[in-house]
Amino acid sequence: MSETEKKAPAKSSRHRARELVLQGIYQWRLTGDAAAQFEKQIREEKGLGRYDAEFFGKLLRGILAQHAELEAAITPHLDRALDELSPIEFSVLLLGAYELVHHPEIPYRVVINESVELAKTFGGTDGHKFVNGVLDKLAAQVRAAEVNAR
Repeated sequence: MSETEKKAPAKSSRHRARELVLQGIYQWRLTGDAAAQFEKQIREEKGLGRYDAEFFGKLLRGILAQHAELEAAITPHLDRALDELSPIEFSVLLLGAYELVHHPEIPYRVVINESVELAKTFGGTDGHKFVNGVLDKLAAQVRAAEVNAR
């Protein structure tokens, strides 16, 4: 196995699940469709590659059920209004915020790195820098002990 293949986080089943959750949040934001509808569509879709279906479902349902709480958590760290964010930045920030707040078993650096990678892949030119800055500030707030231990 080459060194590149060993370091391919985009190939992990959790990363792929996050990509699908990102698509679900994006679709919800643009269309208002229910999470259950998108989740059913994804589960029936073939050829999506290997993804952690349980993780996908928990993330998607949790994020959309608690989107108001998550929006309130990230808003103080934004340099513009929430409705001025691109749909990708908005979606990545909700995903990252949810994991920071509700999945303390996932190290905050992993959450931020995964979010930055999603923003690089799907977002605008410098969107990943914005996402990194917002989630770094949120992590310092909601995971102070973990952040200060570094």
